[in-house]
Amino acid sequence: MNTKIDKLFTIEETAKILRVSSRSVNRYIESGKLKASKIGSWRITELDLQKFLEDTSNLVVKNKKK
Repeated sequence: MNTKIDKLFTIEETAKILRVSSRSVNRYIESGKLKASKIGSWRITELDLQKFLEDTSNLVVKNKKK
């Protein structure tokens, strides 16, 4: 079992990082694009935020040769 705990961001902190409104972050969560956990209020892990940025990036990642 993985016992490492990632940093947790609030909606407002995530919005500031992404430079979007809090409402946009809520929409990303509601649509399933951004994973979040309801711990009192919505919290986003650093890992999930990084994955969201990778998934929404327009950069093409080349597959490694096998």
